Amino acid sequence: MRRILIIGIGTGDPDHLTLQAVKALARVNVIFTIDKGAEKADLVRLRTAICEQHMSGREYRAISIPDPKRDRHPADYESEVLAWHALRLAAYEQAIASSLADGECGAFLVWGDPSLYDSTLRILERLSASEKLSIEYEVIPGITSIQALTAKHKICLNQIGQSVHITTGRNLTHCQPTGRDNVAVMLDGELTLAGVDPHTTTIHWGAYLGTEHEILRSGRVADVIDELRAVRAEARKTHSWIMDTYLLSKRPSE
Repeated sequence: MRRILIIGIGTGDPDHLTLQAVKALARVNVIFTIDKGAEKADLVRLRTAICEQHMSGREYRAISIPDPKRDRHPADYESEVLAWHALRLAAYEQAIASSLADGECGAFLVWGDPSLYDSTLRILERLSASEKLSIEYEVIPGITSIQALTAKHKICLNQIGQSVHITTGRNLTHCQPTGRDNVAVMLDGELTLAGVDPHTTTIHWGAYLGTEHEILRSGRVADVIDELRAVRAEARKTHSWIMDTYLLSKRPSE
């Protein structure tokens, strides 16, 4: 039986790893890394730094899995993602079968927490159910970008007695803050803030959370949106990629 650990590693700071995650790494023979190309080489280096800090003195093998390409602006988003997941499933199956021996333990290091906007858990679940490989998998929780964001801004995620909605930039137009809840937004490729009233909405924004490149901004959307877009564009130009998260909350008109 092959064992797979899906380990949440936080947002880039090696200190984000929980004691449970550090103990889990001590069991690992193979680290599987998803290669997303030269533009996101920093993500591989961050994972390497985490392994060097928390697996020092332990022998393990690092296996890179090329990430299949997908259309980032498809006509049918869900169908495109499902097709992409099928390609990832085949790639993961091949890598595990060829690189992990029976009785060994492999690990996928997942940004943030494996339960939030990440496909690894779904793919390993499908691989286990297919019975093409004899595997068992275990999930180790991690610190999400939302937790890192609120900690850095020193704010609570929710207002007293109110709810929190977590969504993507793609769906933001359907999930505006109403004064009864906050909206945490991830995977917003263009920071469009579509449908947001800039005069009555406060934003707490962060990019590269937990890394040396971390950037934080906050304020009324009308006051900070131009700066946010400029800072974001410059950061993407400098690093070739950006990962950002923000929290929207309603505030009375002034």
